[in-house]
Amino acid sequence: MGLRLLKKLAVSLATPLLFLGVWQIIALSIDNIIALPTVDKVFYILLNPTAPLISLGSLLNNVMTSFSRVLVGYALAVFVAVPIGLAMGYKPLINQLFSTFFGMFRPIPPLAWVPLVLAWFGITSLATFFPFDASPLFVHLRRLQLAMLFIIFMGAFFPILTSTIHGVRNTRKTLLESARTLGASEKDIMCKILIPAAAPSIVNGMRIGLGVAWMCLVSAEMLPGSVSGVGYVIMHAYSLARTDIVIAGIISIGLVGVLLDYSFRLLEHKKFSWVHKST
Repeated sequence: MGLRLLKKLAVSLATPLLFLGVWQIIALSIDNIIALPTVDKVFYILLNPTAPLISLGSLLNNVMTSFSRVLVGYALAVFVAVPIGLAMGYKPLINQLFSTFFGMFRPIPPLAWVPLVLAWFGITSLATFFPFDASPLFVHLRRLQLAMLFIIFMGAFFPILTSTIHGVRNTRKTLLESARTLGASEKDIMCKILIPAAAPSIVNGMRIGLGVAWMCLVSAEMLPGSVSGVGYVIMHAYSLARTDIVIAGIISIGLVGVLLDYSFRLLEHKKFSWVHKST
């Protein structure tokens, strides 16, 4: 068992190690730190995440700021998309009312909303709506600009909505008919049949939505009014020709994205392994 695990780990690490080796060789041959810094310079930043970066705070603080923005925008998308998806998947009339409407907005890239959200929200943040002046919470709320949250929300909303509808529609009709025959109420059908049956599809949509939300983060943090976050660090470091910080920021985005995706995969494996066994 231990040998198989080591072999699997070695195979998984082979490509990343090869990539790092090629990167180091090219960087040394170019010998231009602005065009391509060496691996050790980038990894020094990654291995010292609490060290200050060109007056931008530490990499860890900026990653946590970015994560909080994604978490808020993503949570709003989940709370809105899941109930709507359940209703659209279960009630044909509700699906007819909203399917065309949402279908028009679904192909629009989140970045296309940037001019509008700037006109609508400007640099307004959540701190505007909460009376927490001169407190640590107020400082944190000021970093949660509505324009950023809207873009993250739009990125996560449609994958969650589509997967929820798909999960409800794929619920076996015999379960619903049997429940109605036995006198189950609509509430019981929703809570005890539809939601549990659609849960694997909903969680899969949440995983995809979180990935899209995290990808939207960098573009959201490039909006006016942002003075923190990984996206802002990348753009500011680029303007100062600090390519090592740019690459470190990109890698940190990728690492956090992988960890978030892995957490959902672990949840799917532990809670919904029966789906894979039955197919």
